[in-house]
Amino acid sequence: MSEQLRIILIIIVSVSIFGLLVFVFVKNYIKNKISYNLNKKIKKN
Repeated sequence: MSEQLRIILIIIVSVSIFGLLVFVFVKNYIKNKISYNLNKKIKKN
C-alpha cells in the first residue's frame, strides 16, 4: 500500500510542478504580448 501511495504522490507533485511552470510561461507570454500591443497602439496615436 505504501508503494502505491508513494507513486501517486510522485505523480501529483510532478503534475503540479509542470502545471506551475506552464502557468508562469503562459502568464509572461500574455503579459509581453499585451504590453507590446499597447505600446504599438500608443505610438500609432
